[in-house]
Amino acid sequence: MEKVSEKERLQKGLRIVSVVEGAKGLLVLFVGFGLLELLHKDLHAAAEQIVRTLHLNPASHYPRIFIDAAYHTTDGKLWAMAFSAMLYSVVRFVESVALWLNQQWAEWFGLLTGGMYMPLEVFEIMLGATPLKVAVLIVNAGIVAYLAYVLYQSRRTGNRTAGPAG
Repeated sequence: MEKVSEKERLQKGLRIVSVVEGAKGLLVLFVGFGLLELLHKDLHAAAEQIVRTLHLNPASHYPRIFIDAAYHTTDGKLWAMAFSAMLYSVVRFVESVALWLNQQWAEWFGLLTGGMYMPLEVFEIMLGATPLKVAVLIVNAGIVAYLAYVLYQSRRTGNRTAGPAG
């Protein structure tokens, strides 16, 4: 049986992180397209319908915030949100490809951007834990920890543990 080198193991992990980052970009891109679908629509009525479909009380606090936000959302705001989603997606796609191609700057970028979101994710869990919030934090923490490990290994060995693919 062939022994897998440390470099190959790290590369496989980076490929998994690359796929996750690409999937995040794709998900947000779909959300951005969904926002564009809402242009020129009655968002207030749509928000009320969503609240009713979910069997929520439209007069309670959070559904009321959602309905009011929909009422105050303009086409310009939808365009801005869709454009922001596109920019976020492009950044995630670039990071994903760079991780796939073993670019060390992408490892640093992923470590920093992933670490940047963690305090917000912890705060959100403190406001009210849900399985989705906890899962997002665990996945993000795992990615940050893995990228830190890859960068540590690179520094410890004095060379790139994951050089250019080839």
